[in-house]
Amino acid sequence: MSQDKQPLGIELYQSRKKIHPREINGFFSRLRKLSLFTLLGIFYFLPWLNYDGHQAVLFDLPARKFYIFGITFWPQDFIFLSWLLIIAAFSLFFFTALAGRLWCGYACPQTVWTELFVQIEHWVEGDRNKRLKLDKQPWNFNKIRRRGLKILLWIILALWTGFTFVGFFTPIRELWYLVLEWNLGSWETFWIFFYSLATYGNAGFLREQVCTHMCPYARFQSAMFDKDTLIVSYDVARGEPRAAGKKRREEIENVGDCIECTMCVQVCPTGIDIRDGLQYECIACAACIDACDEVMISIGKEPGLVRYTTEHELQGKKTRIFRPRMVLYMVALSIMIGLFSYTLLHRKSIAVDVLRDRNTFFRVVDSQTIENVYKLKIMNKGDQPQQYIVSAEGIEGGLEVVVDDNYKDRQLPPGEVLSLPVKVRAKTANVTRHIQNIELKIHVVGDESTVVTEETKYFGPKK
Repeated sequence: MSQDKQPLGIELYQSRKKIHPREINGFFSRLRKLSLFTLLGIFYFLPWLNYDGHQAVLFDLPARKFYIFGITFWPQDFIFLSWLLIIAAFSLFFFTALAGRLWCGYACPQTVWTELFVQIEHWVEGDRNKRLKLDKQPWNFNKIRRRGLKILLWIILALWTGFTFVGFFTPIRELWYLVLEWNLGSWETFWIFFYSLATYGNAGFLREQVCTHMCPYARFQSAMFDKDTLIVSYDVARGEPRAAGKKRREEIENVGDCIECTMCVQVCPTGIDIRDGLQYECIACAACIDACDEVMISIGKEPGLVRYTTEHELQGKKTRIFRPRMVLYMVALSIMIGLFSYTLLHRKSIAVDVLRDRNTFFRVVDSQTIENVYKLKIMNKGDQPQQYIVSAEGIEGGLEVVVDDNYKDRQLPPGEVLSLPVKVRAKTANVTRHIQNIELKIHVVGDESTVVTEETKYFGPKK
């Protein structure tokens, strides 16, 4: 190889260029900020809200119970969480098929906290141009002061976020006093700092890299799109050919509306150019729509060069909102939400399992009476101690339930399980079949509306 030739090198990694999105005002920008303040307000305020003598939302893991606005959930209620996750998944499918990555642009925690961190950066370091200029400056007193203040505010916000997160699992008022007394346990300390570090790292340092390199949703979102899905898109037919400057635009025949101002790129939080087509990095925040509309109005053009649209509309075809997949999603969601709501509203404060005595089918009490023996597993899913009365029906002539004296008038504490042996007696003459169905009814004393009915088998002599 001659000395004047250099070996070819291939760069496999491109160093990250920090993105400083420009501030923009517009309909979608205001909508995004409204979503930000609403979601953050709920997150930071909710743990401090009390309801019915408890913290309104508290996931008490040591006690194995969740308080959610007066309703206590136990491990046996895990089915509700599973159901809720299924509803959330179908909702994501529905809204993605309807309008693309709405979740990413307006409600994803990564987007919400990143937006908050960027707002702090904007307040401390100035607008986009000032931040870019500050990046290029050598380290001096002004740069150290501004960067130091920004990092300090970020750390305070991250710590408060970690504290609030742990406040959903440890009563937040107790947690506050533990912090003031510097008496935190190892569990609380670890999670406060872990969640604080995660918040600072994701929202302050990684930012758009989480969306472009770490989030799996960006990879499979296209599987839920079709040509009738609303997406943020650039109108190529209207915008091309592009030209910047008055003189150059006069030289091009049939020039498009795009004036190469790059405002759509400058406001993008992930740094993409929407004019290059739909890209997986796009989080559908619609900042480029607000920016482009502002430019179009300023030059006397009609807004909408960049807009929410569909592939069919861009091709001059009719967009169908109510297409088969959307109808199926809507029907499935409506049924699931309806059943979930009904089950939740009619959820009882006790859970009962009935176990038969396996040693014998029935016992002869005397010449006229037989009995079956059962063991009832009763769990108190309420917030107060409960007492129970057991009755039975299903055989002509009536059934008598006999409970041992040791279990009479017993109060079952919240969250506890009672193994209650009961004997169900019937007149031999009334037991006309070898096996028949009966119903055991468990009543909560003092609460006539709470009755659990369990069906079981009753055995008698073979006829």
